[in-house]
Amino acid sequence: MALPIANQIRRLRFEHGEMTQSDLAEKIGMTRQTVAAIEAGKYSPSLEAAFRIAHVFGASLDDVFQWVSIPPL
Repeated sequence: MALPIANQIRRLRFEHGEMTQSDLAEKIGMTRQTVAAIEAGKYSPSLEAAFRIAHVFGASLDDVFQWVSIPPL
């Protein structure tokens, strides 16, 4: 079972001059719609995209993305 991934993209965008999703998308070579889906947790980024996003914010992958623990059944 794959674990969902949470992210801090919205917070980081705000902390970096209220960067828009479009601004971030342009910096990482993706569409705004893809950035919106990643930020909303509807889409998990590729490893390359995750590194690009973290690089834009000068952050580590762990600062941007986190595994969401699921309680055992």
